[in-house]
Amino acid sequence: MRRVVIVDDDSRSRRVAQILVERMGLPSRAFDEAEAALSFLEGEKAALVLTDLKMPRVDGIEFMRRLRDLDASVPVIMMTAYGSVETAVEAMKLGAVDYLTKPVDVDVLEVLIRRSLESSRHQHENRYFREREEARHGFETIVGDAAPMQDVYELISKVAPTKSTVMIRGETGTGKELVARAIHARSPRKEGLFVPLNCTAIPADLLESELFGHVRGAFSGAHADREGKFQAADGGTLFLDEIGDMDIGLQAKLLRVLQEGVIQSVGSNRVVPVDVRIVSSTHRDLEAAIEAGAFREDLFYRLNVIEIRLPSLDERRSDIPGLAAHFLSRFAVEMGKRSLALTPEAEACLERAPWRGNVRELQNVMERAAVLAEGETIGEGDVRPLLAGSESAADGSDVPSGTFDLADVVGEAERRAILRALAASDGNKQKAAQLLGIGERTLFTKLKRHGI
Repeated sequence: MRRVVIVDDDSRSRRVAQILVERMGLPSRAFDEAEAALSFLEGEKAALVLTDLKMPRVDGIEFMRRLRDLDASVPVIMMTAYGSVETAVEAMKLGAVDYLTKPVDVDVLEVLIRRSLESSRHQHENRYFREREEARHGFETIVGDAAPMQDVYELISKVAPTKSTVMIRGETGTGKELVARAIHARSPRKEGLFVPLNCTAIPADLLESELFGHVRGAFSGAHADREGKFQAADGGTLFLDEIGDMDIGLQAKLLRVLQEGVIQSVGSNRVVPVDVRIVSSTHRDLEAAIEAGAFREDLFYRLNVIEIRLPSLDERRSDIPGLAAHFLSRFAVEMGKRSLALTPEAEACLERAPWRGNVRELQNVMERAAVLAEGETIGEGDVRPLLAGSESAADGSDVPSGTFDLADVVGEAERRAILRALAASDGNKQKAAQLLGIGERTLFTKLKRHGI
């Protein structure tokens, strides 16, 4: 979280401002002269600068001129005991958002600080999304500037124009399908269809038909010929999500398609040529699956010509405020609400939270925040209760103190695990049951028991 930088040669005024800023829950750094502050700001961006006008060696006006060379976007509030119209005009020309005379009224200063930070945040968000849209045409709705994501963007740009198969690896909820769509959108196949298929969501005995199609009478319920995903994606891209969950027998048939470029519908002897690019994904350790005999090594190398690893949200925490703002903006539009914004305290709360469901879980929390929002600003107190389903209850921290009843403790842990699984699966109960290692009927029973 960026700091509020205070520059004032008067120790009392400096301390009063710092106490106010810290009382507001904002990190701060105070300096008694401009040169030291400028040296600090060369290496670290500030959320806001409070500066005195009259200071030895470098005054407030000269400080602002030099600050603009370092960071033209940082908001500045000028404070001085020697106010004049001329200096106020000069300060405003240099970008000061407000001008206060000393002794400063701390209540007024607090209002100005909050207003300046809010305005700066809105400007940053607007610029962020505009630049992202311009710089990342074809990257769909991927949001993030963290270094690990920059590596992902670079790889997408390199592999998209090629015909190579791509495997996207990463934890559940990291946005693997978005990356697959971005690869398709930037490829020569973009005029063809992008066809996604979740290998986990479809029972193993039906997945072959989904992939290759079937003819009438091929099995019970096959009342008509049906085209498979390979034929639908002919000339385009087929995205095989969670390929690690594919049955070993079906893997051999997929390998044949990759080797020969032809498919054979279930129940048919006719061979049909297809021109499909395969992009796959998995959150599983496929190398371990190969060792265990659960995944074919030859298929792995066919699918894993180019590998893109997606970072978890823990590895890109600096992206959390931008992602949260992106989701809030989208949900506000969908719900017909006015713009919604997080306070700095709420952003900091989100940055500290554990995100086992990654970006999908953050999206889920922001949707709930948008639904429950009564005003345009969402604070830490609004966000924190929504994180309860994301926080580990393994230590019993969410069980009332003094509770030692084993059934209560286990029941609470079970409820938290179910909430985490639902968040990670974007509310898909079938997927949540698979993540929990239980049947759907068992999950429904537990949902009813826990009132979820």
